Amino acid sequence: MFQFLDPKSANIEIEGHQALNAQVSGVVESALSRFSDHITRVEVHLSDVNSDKKGGNDDMRCMMEVHIKGRQPVAITHQAATVDQVVDGAVDKLTSFIETNLGRQQHRERNRAAPLSPEEELSEQS
Repeated sequence: MFQFLDPKSANIEIEGHQALNAQVSGVVESALSRFSDHITRVEVHLSDVNSDKKGGNDDMRCMMEVHIKGRQPVAITHQAATVDQVVDGAVDKLTSFIETNLGRQQHRERNRAAPLSPEEELSEQS
């Protein structure tokens, strides 16, 4: 498990796996840095789905939970054959989710704050 408490200063802990720690931290931090003003916490959990068996497709699972200011935490999961694939896939899903939701929020805020033009006011009154 790794906790990414602050996108600007990662506090990551994967016991005995410093190289993996650095790799996952770098991927997550790089992908989510542009959202650092909105994200308060990211947790990443890596697991081997069928660790009792050797091989198999999609046997790695990555669960990422993101905490965005003013919202409930959201978790996504991704399964793949390798650690690189599973982390990249999970980051892609998480980035897409954040982009979509922050975009909707910004759209709503812009529409609430923007005054109507005289033409728009007339069309609303009709």
